[in-house]
Amino acid sequence: MLALKSLYQGFRDPQTLAKLAKLIADEATLCSEPIKIMEVCGGHTHTIMKYGLNQLLPDNIEFIHGPGCPVCIIPKERIDHAALLASQPNVILVTLGDMIRVPGSKGSLAEFRSKGYDIRPIYDPLDTLKIALENPDKTVIFFAIGFETSTPMTAVLLELAEIRGFANLLFYINHVLVPPAIDAVMADPDVQVNAFIGPAHVSVISGAKIYRPSVEKYHTPLVVSGFEPVDVMESILRIVKQKAQGIAELDVQYSRAVTEEGNLAAQSKIQDAFVIRESFRWRGLGPIANSALKLSDKYSHRDAELIYRDVLPDTKIDDHKACQCGDVLRGITKPKDCKVFGRGCTPQSPLGSCMVSSEGACNAYYRYNGVS
Repeated sequence: MLALKSLYQGFRDPQTLAKLAKLIADEATLCSEPIKIMEVCGGHTHTIMKYGLNQLLPDNIEFIHGPGCPVCIIPKERIDHAALLASQPNVILVTLGDMIRVPGSKGSLAEFRSKGYDIRPIYDPLDTLKIALENPDKTVIFFAIGFETSTPMTAVLLELAEIRGFANLLFYINHVLVPPAIDAVMADPDVQVNAFIGPAHVSVISGAKIYRPSVEKYHTPLVVSGFEPVDVMESILRIVKQKAQGIAELDVQYSRAVTEEGNLAAQSKIQDAFVIRESFRWRGLGPIANSALKLSDKYSHRDAELIYRDVLPDTKIDDHKACQCGDVLRGITKPKDCKVFGRGCTPQSPLGSCMVSSEGACNAYYRYNGVS
């Protein structure tokens, strides 16, 4: 029988990583400028830190961590909204994993749960159906977050709720999109990025084509990469080769799963369920036009944001002044530059979302690089 580890062991082979590091170092000598690579996704950040890939690179290559952690980029006011929804009579609020621990302005959802609110973390959005079925006298609200990767799961949950006639299931939608975030990063004069590693899982759904306008507009190499250490190192090598040749192209390293067009069936379900929001406020990056989704009009009867609009304030809430999570998400600060990193802010007692999430940059630094 095929062992599970045989599927990934080769992608973590030390000798292969050493050879790739040597090739990168050789190519980097041909580059005329420092290479500042933003890995958009927090999954890549954790791979880089866990396997010490940053320590294998020459001095003229630097990683800049991006806004690709879906939990991290949700601003405080949206968490406050979720808490307010949970406080409504006969409501059960359901959300994914780490989201429950991110602080809002009045506490995290976990703290509200400890006060008696019915807030339930799940790992599979379809578990929401079971909760709705078992609680017909309650209104179940799914606090949906995530990039293009997880959006199809919400679309399927919505579709099943309609087919099975679950009238007590509503949605609070916070799905966001990667390309507008790249535009926001590149528009920021404080950010010095000249190459991108693109997220593989997003690209499996949306296809590599979503990055082509960014590559052409900013003349910046972008390589769609898998999440294993050999994937990331090979992607860096491909970026450095482009830089050495003075070209900027869209490249797909994770070709074992990513195509140009992506998953058309998943895209169809997304298009049926959602439309583009005019604007959405990201933690750290502020409002970004056309960067998020909302339910389409035909599903307005399930839109908690509309149904409970009278109790959801339109107040914008910034992070704690001591927390630099927003600057980390913008790519202008490293976690260890934050004064509260590892002291006033730890995974056990997080001040900002970047320390909470298993995809957060601060969490990765704390877990794999220590505090000192």
